[in-house]
Amino acid sequence: MGFNDNDKERAFIEWYPRGYGVGFKIKERLFEIQTKYQRLELYETEGFGKLLVLDDTVQLVEIGEESYHEPLVHPVMLAHPNPKKVLIIGGGDGGTLREVLKHNTVEKAVMVEIDDAVIEVSKLYLNIDRGAFEDSRAEVIVGDGVEYIKNVEEKFDVIIIDSTDPVGPAKMLFSEEFYRNVYNALNEKGLMITQAGSVYLFTNELLDAHREMKKVFDRVYYFSFPVIGYASPWSFLVGVKGNIDFTKINLKRAKSLELAYYDPERHETLFQMPKYVRDLLEGA
Repeated sequence: MGFNDNDKERAFIEWYPRGYGVGFKIKERLFEIQTKYQRLELYETEGFGKLLVLDDTVQLVEIGEESYHEPLVHPVMLAHPNPKKVLIIGGGDGGTLREVLKHNTVEKAVMVEIDDAVIEVSKLYLNIDRGAFEDSRAEVIVGDGVEYIKNVEEKFDVIIIDSTDPVGPAKMLFSEEFYRNVYNALNEKGLMITQAGSVYLFTNELLDAHREMKKVFDRVYYFSFPVIGYASPWSFLVGVKGNIDFTKINLKRAKSLELAYYDPERHETLFQMPKYVRDLLEGA
């Protein structure tokens, strides 16, 4: 796993279970630092711009990062009748914040990122946020999202969990306790979304998260989307508080958005899931 630097090939490869990997040809290793929480690496790839890696795990590439941020943000934002206040847990690169602030209904967007180094590196080298950090509606907090959601008194319309994979240190972000705190932080009508890993390679983690969410939320939806740089298809889970129907979105509001990957007019295609995975989810 990680960077392979030799005369024949310069590549970064993230290995998944059962010997499957996702790799990028590398022009240059820009730097590597050990933050307070994780090892952060930045590379220049041959065809996808800069590559951000945390603890040997691909976070994003500049060219195509919208294939992750758009399905993470816009389906829930368009399904909510009037999303004014949004909370983002994680998302230090700023991509999720950027997409949230595309919505004119948003009056306040709070982002809680535990690692300030991710924010600073992203600002200096990536510019994924495209000015979102400076938006007057944005409030950026450096802190532990688990503790924040446990103690926050403010209520939100949409809560987006933009975390690392549902393994290791991030496991708490996929627990029943965390989901209950999220549920309590939502308004009477609210939506929460989280990424839940590779459909094929993190199936058990997806099932576990789905099972924990069903204990808490009034209804839980699942969907998948092909993401550049990840072992696609990638899974997402949506928790509903109240009577929101996630299968229906506001197409009128969608027309004001400039999107490249998620297609609101084909919202129903999100719900395609391999039959054996759907059977496992429905049986869980």
